[in-house]
Amino acid sequence: MIEVSNLVKSYGNNKAVNNISFTAEKGEILGFLGLNGAGKSTTMNILTGYISCNGGSAKLNGIDILENPIAAKKSIGYLPEQPPLYPDMTVDEYLKFVYALKKTKIPRNSHLNEICELVKIADVRHRLIRNLSKGYKQRVGLAQALVGNPPILILDEPTVGLDPKQIIEIRSLVKKLGKNHTVILSSHILPEVQAVCDKIVIINSGKIVANGTAGSLSANLNTDSNKLVMRIEGKSNEIEKLLAGVGDVTKVFVGAEVEDKVCEYHIETKPDSDVRREIFGRLSSRNYPILMMKSNELTLEEIFLRLTTGDNFPGNPEEQGGKS
Repeated sequence: MIEVSNLVKSYGNNKAVNNISFTAEKGEILGFLGLNGAGKSTTMNILTGYISCNGGSAKLNGIDILENPIAAKKSIGYLPEQPPLYPDMTVDEYLKFVYALKKTKIPRNSHLNEICELVKIADVRHRLIRNLSKGYKQRVGLAQALVGNPPILILDEPTVGLDPKQIIEIRSLVKKLGKNHTVILSSHILPEVQAVCDKIVIINSGKIVANGTAGSLSANLNTDSNKLVMRIEGKSNEIEKLLAGVGDVTKVFVGAEVEDKVCEYHIETKPDSDVRREIFGRLSSRNYPILMMKSNELTLEEIFLRLTTGDNFPGNPEEQGGKS
């Protein structure tokens, strides 16, 4: 596991990392997010032993990275944003070099064969790295992180430069690796983090501003949890009356016409009520098709922007224009 406690890193009077604490357990994938300059890269550089800190501690499998860096680093597989590749080596030569550098005890040939199959680079093992596409180079970088089967994986933008099919494959691989490893994943692709990670830590101006699952963060930030947004086909004035007649509905706002005879409806309800089934029954009895129904649950992108920039959206539908 990873345990960060009261970590501080200063550059002169500027605290790049300001007394942060978080943990990541075995079998957990932790998404680590932050704007440029927020302290994310500094934290990851401390965890990998690349730089020191001014205070606090960072333990990897119970070993303090500052007190015993050699032992701690044996627990880490690290993929930086720019993979540490040697372009004049073949893929096979490079992985054998990494294997020797890490003083790996696992039988070499079978171990490297397994990794190459896992990250799907077996067909390019004898090619020069300089001649590989960016996507394949990224895969080779991930392969080197897996050499030695380290219990902790720190992945910085692991899908950068990959095509959509490769991104899906790497996401699936990361989720698979997360079952038996502790994984920290840093990515600017927020839907990717939401799809892969079990827990999310957001850092801003050197401080942690959120720590939890995407669902819990949304629940804590969402002041509009008693609202529904629907798209319904039919006569808007009749639909508005039907919706307003539902017992726990307190307000109905008819928004813009998004398709021919299809309007968007914003519905407010009493706290902790669930009106979906009654709404469905009323509308279906009058043959008004429901084309979309969703709650106002925040996306990870909205959570991230609220916590790091103060942007507060989506706004009141009445402020966005529409029918009334």
